[in-house]
Order: sequence, then C-alpha cells, then structure tokens
Amino acid sequence: MCRVMTLHFDIDGMTCAGCAGRAERALAAIPGGQDARVNLATHSGQIDGVDAAVVRETLTKAGYPARTHDATLQVDNMTCGSCIGRVEAAALAVPGVLSAHANLADMTLHVTTLTGRDTSVLRRALEGAGYPATDMQTDDDTPQDHDRHNTASYRRRFLIAGALTLPVFLAEMGGHIYPPIHHLIARTIGMQTSHLLQMALTLAVLAGPGAGFFRRGIPGLLKARPDMDALVALGTSAAFVYSVVVTLMPAWLPVEARAVYFEAAAVIVTLILLGRWLEARAKGHTGDAVRKLMALAPDTAMVQRGDAYIETPLSEIVSGETLLARAGDRIATDGTVTAGSGHIDTAMLTGEPVPAFVTVGDAVSAGCINGTTPLHYTATRTGSDTMLARVVEMTREAQSARLPVQALINRVTAVFVPAVIVAATLTALVWLLAGDPTQALVAGVAVLIIACPCAMGLATPVSIMVGTGRAAELGVLFRQGDALQALQSVQVVAFDKTGTLTMGAPTLTDMAVMDGFARATLLPQVAAVEAQSEHPIARAIAVAAEGPRPAVSDITSTTGQGTSGIVEGVRLHIGNAAYMQAQGVDPAPLTARAEEWAATGATPVFVAQADRLAALIAVTDPIREGAAEAIAALKASGVTPALITGDVEATAQHVARQLGIAQVTAAVPPGGKVAALTALRDAHGPVAFVGDGINDAPALAAADVGLAVASASDIAIEAADVVLMSSNPDAVLRARAISTATLRNIRQNLVWAFGYNALLIPVAAGLLVPFGGPQLSPSLAAAAMALSSVFVVTNALRLRGQGESL
Repeated sequence: MCRVMTLHFDIDGMTCAGCAGRAERALAAIPGGQDARVNLATHSGQIDGVDAAVVRETLTKAGYPARTHDATLQVDNMTCGSCIGRVEAAALAVPGVLSAHANLADMTLHVTTLTGRDTSVLRRALEGAGYPATDMQTDDDTPQDHDRHNTASYRRRFLIAGALTLPVFLAEMGGHIYPPIHHLIARTIGMQTSHLLQMALTLAVLAGPGAGFFRRGIPGLLKARPDMDALVALGTSAAFVYSVVVTLMPAWLPVEARAVYFEAAAVIVTLILLGRWLEARAKGHTGDAVRKLMALAPDTAMVQRGDAYIETPLSEIVSGETLLARAGDRIATDGTVTAGSGHIDTAMLTGEPVPAFVTVGDAVSAGCINGTTPLHYTATRTGSDTMLARVVEMTREAQSARLPVQALINRVTAVFVPAVIVAATLTALVWLLAGDPTQALVAGVAVLIIACPCAMGLATPVSIMVGTGRAAELGVLFRQGDALQALQSVQVVAFDKTGTLTMGAPTLTDMAVMDGFARATLLPQVAAVEAQSEHPIARAIAVAAEGPRPAVSDITSTTGQGTSGIVEGVRLHIGNAAYMQAQGVDPAPLTARAEEWAATGATPVFVAQADRLAALIAVTDPIREGAAEAIAALKASGVTPALITGDVEATAQHVARQLGIAQVTAAVPPGGKVAALTALRDAHGPVAFVGDGINDAPALAAADVGLAVASASDIAIEAADVVLMSSNPDAVLRARAISTATLRNIRQNLVWAFGYNALLIPVAAGLLVPFGGPQLSPSLAAAAMALSSVFVVTNALRLRGQGESL
C-alpha cells in the first residue's frame, strides 16, 4: 500500500489551547484530510493527504496562518525554455511545495514551501527529472531563530510596558504602601491630573505593547471564537473604560464607586507579557533535543574526487562515493567502512556511553564521532535517508503525538473560554444586584484574567515534547504516541531470543554428518543456500564455509522454520525438525544429538538432500552482556519477563535459566508468537514484545507495545511502536523509565492546570468575600495566570534532567 504523504508545518497566531483546538478543527474539516494534529507547544501542525495550498488557505481563513519557507537552488542542465516548465513541474509535484519559479538566465529555482527548510526531497525529485540541483540559500529563519525572535519580542514588549506601568502603579498604589506618596500627589499636581496622566500612560500600554491582545482577541470575539487574548482584551478594556468614566464623567457613578483602576489594566498587560516572555524562554528549550540531533550532521565532509579528498558540502554527496573521516570528525553519511579500524562514539544515537569498535565491512551512521584513527567509508545513505535523519523525523513525529487524555482536554478547552466569559458576566451581575458596582468590576475582571486555558493546553504536549526528545538522546524512539502512555503500564515484557537477549552474531560450533556425506562437500552447499538469507543463524553458517560456493536456484523458505534450494541439481533442505518432517524427511537419527546440543544453549539445524537426512549443525549465540542484570531490574520493578522464540525448547530453557526468566514459550512459528502474547496478556495484563527479525513483525504489531531494536529489519521497525537504538536489553529499561517519568510529569501538569482554575476562579469571583475571605485583585489575578503556564512548561523541562536515573 502506498504511504500517504504527511505535511508538517509551523503555525502563527496561536496563543492558547483554544487557538490550537480551532486550528485543528479547521484542518480536520478539509475534505480528504487524515490525522490532522496541532501542537500548541511547538506551534506546529501536520496532516495527511492534503495539498499544501489547501492547508495554507484553510489556516489563513481560520486566523492561524501557516508559515512559509523560501529557498533558492542552483539547477544544472537547464538549456532551453522548455526546461523551465519541466523543472517547475518536478518541483510542484513534491508535497509541500507551494510555488516554484525557474530562471534560465542564472540557472536557479526559487521555491516557497510549507514543510520546512530541508530540500533533500526536492533535490531528489529534480535529479530524477534530469536536473541535478544544489542548495544556494534559504530566506527563512530556522525554528530556533523563530523561537529566539519570539522570546525577544515578548521581552521588548514587557520592558516597554513595565516602564510605562511603573509610574501608574506608584501613583495609584504607592499611597497604600507609603501614605506620604498619596499626600504628595494631592498637594502638587492634584488627584485629577494624576488620573489623567495614569489614563494617558495606560492607554500607551494598551495601544503599544498590549495591542496584540486586542488585534487577536477582538476579532475572535466578533467571530464567536474567543481565546485567551479575548479574555485579556475584555478584562483590561473593562478596567480602563470604567476608570475613564470615573475620571472624565464622575457624575455618572455614585460617590462610593468613583475609584480608578488604570493600574489594574496596565499591570495586567505587563504581567501577562512577563509570563509570555518567561514561557517563550522555557518553551525555547523544549526542542533542544531535536536541535542537538540535527546539529550532529556536519556541514561538509572529505569526499574522494579522483586521487584527492575534497571538502564537499553535505548536500552534494551521493551514495557510492568514498569519504574520509579524520580523527575527531563526525561521520557525514551512513556507510560501510572500506579501510581503517578504530572506535567511534555512538552515544548520541544509541545512548550507550562505551565507544563501538568498527573495522572493514562494518556499518557506520551519520552523526557519530570518529576516534583517533582515520576511517575510509563508502556512503550508503545520504540526506534524509540516513539513520540520523530518520531519528530526527521519528522524534518529531513522537513530539506531535496525542495521548488519549488529550481528547478530554481538547473538549474542555473548546468550551473553557466561553464559559469563563459567562462566569465573569454572572459574577458582575450578582455583585451589581448586591449593590456593589466596584466589587462587580473587580470580581468580573479578576475572573476574566485569572482563567488560564493555556496551562491546560500545554500540560500534555510540552511534557511529550521534552520527554520524547530526552528519550531520543537516550536512544529510545517512540514512533507511536499511544506507546508513550502504554509502556509505563505493561505488566509483561516478552523478548525474542536471537539478536535481542543474545548477541545476534552466532557462530557454527559443531557439525555431525551422516554416513554417505562429506562435510567438505556439504558445508559449502549449505552455505550457498544460507547466504541468500538475512537470518543471523543463516549468516553464521554462510560465514563458516571457506572457499567458493556452488550456484543456487529456486530458493524457497518457510518463515521461522527453514529454507531450501537446488544446489548442483539436488534439492537441499535446511531447518528445524518440524521443517524436516514437513519436507518428508525423518530427523530421528540425529534427534538425540540435537537435544544434547540444545541443552548447552546451541541451536540445532538439520540438513537434508532431497528426502535423505544429511547432517546436523550446531550454532551458538552468546548471551548479551548485561542481559541478566536487565531482566533482574525488570523483575524488581514488578514486571514479568518472558521469552518467546522459534528456537527449540532445550535451547530456550538453557538461555532462560541463565537469565532468570520463568515464562518460556519455545519452538513457535511467527503466528504462534502472537498466540503466546495473547496468553500472557490474559494471564498478567498489558504486554510488550521486544524483537528484531522479519518473523517478529506479527508479534510486534500484536503486542500492546512493540519494541524493535535498531538492528531490526525494516519490516520489524515499521511494525513496532518503539525503536531502541541500542541492542542491549537495558534499553528496554530506559524506554519504560522515560515513559513512566513523562506520564508522571503529565499528571502533575494536569493536576496543576485544572486544580489552579477550579480553585482560583471562584476566589476571583469573590465567593469567599461574604465569609470574610480575600478578594483577588485583577493585578494579582494576572500574576497568577501568567505564572500558571510558566509552571507547566518549567515542570516539563525537568524531564531533561532525568538522564542520570534512566
């Protein structure tokens, strides 16, 4: 099935959870669109199956425009006017490209995209059309630049508002702190002049640094979709207009109600801008993990061109070229070592602190740091195809994930702001009916200002963003958002054996040959067939045979059981006892030897020529270092470890005894692993499965959480919910720990966000005043609201420090 292309884009104008909800509903209403998501924490969105132009138009109409990005590419092979059309058509066919304009005179292509700065997909499309291209420049800021500019803007606006607000605050409230200030003002300029000056300064605050609240809030009110900015606009307008009436038309109000609240309006704007600044600073750190991962790729690499190595931009490197990694260099692309050997630091991808030793034939990944000896390697994957790029993409996908609890939050925030406006209106009416117009204003404005849907909207996404980013740094990639929530509650972790609990690099340790057959002849034949398979046991047998191998034809295989092929005119069968029986071969003459070997941990492999049993091969795969400790840690945390393998019972039991695993299901085909998982789930509860092979894909998909190790096949990775960049079993512990820490952090944020609003909105309404309790002033309400979102983001950022305990 063809995979639907997902568009990722940045969104402007979102200030609260209500904004994010409206933007998401607008996207979800696009005909043909699938999986529309909007993330308030990252100010980004995504959708499947929709043209970029439709996305831009929809979001613009909704009042939350998508940011666009400009790039210029140098294009080769444009020789005539018809080339312009072909180049532009190739570019416009790439998902996310909004416009493309080719210039034959200077051989350039200018594109505007919705999806970001990476032009690798665009360059591949142009190359496929016969027009190779290289990056020249991008005119847009990076997301990091945007975060920095956003933070600087709020800081500047806060400082201006603070400078204008300070004299207003001192003039009106200074007398409560130090009475002589009030007397000084009355003796010199007089209270009326003081009020006029306060009015002018407050107007400057509202029309200057506070203008954004009105530009966004008032249209939202008029369109019946109020947001946080609408609450601020309503609250400050009420306080300001009331104070203007008191100052210019005092006769309209009774004497006891003639109090001005200019300082409330000005302080509200100033404190909320302070909160937005602090929130923007904190949110700027939530994407640090992805930025660090992106920074791992070097800008240039030493590429062999002729007899020399030339420093070449990364965008110009193609698969098959030979590169040189000098001591201390970062590996530029995924590749295979062709000369040299040494240690490389893979911690940034796998989370493993110990450098890995590589030599000729070993794979290296982009972003890893070479040690002290030069390495020559051939590029196998470049650009967005590298493992590093896949890690970045999977991390971004995880950061935009939506947990089941988010649906409830979205429903609450969708009605929260209108409900607050109704509550503020009722509060003011009740106090007016009670004959206290001043209290009606104070309480009504306080209710509008203290309500904070932002904290509710940010509670989940910022924790997910920081948690999954930290997980990526620890070598754990959550591909599905549900897995982040589900993993912390699993009761059973079931492991495949080969390549998961064992090294996955088995070796041939023994071979018994039946009468009438010769090892020297038979082993190369077996190796020729097994060389066609990627299974670790097959590779071990293939490597064990030295010298030339005969030709093989008509390869057939039964997943999890065995393989056959025609070698030198004879059908050769290789597999377990069940496979032999299915081929009409009786394995009995070698069954006792097979059981003996299996009891020592070796895997017995039967060989037959046509219908004659020919040999038995023993393949031994050592247990991974640290596997026993990881299993013990799982058991200590209350999780039941289990082993599910297609290997024979005796071998599985031998490994299980060494690791301390009591639950063992052996000799099962791929479909049988699913049945074993179902049995474990029925007996214990939610189950996770850890595997790496093609035959593990059904179990990975069937488990409540499927975890594939990094060395797994592409099929296994696609079936899994979580990818472990390290093959060591302790990576499972890290995955579960970050899941637990993230969910705990989300719960803390939700308790705060909902508890804050539930407790303080009634207090702001004056519910405690008749009982002698306090009445929150609008200024204090603004301070509480501003700090509410800051608390949520700051609490989420604590997940960045979880590494030492994970």
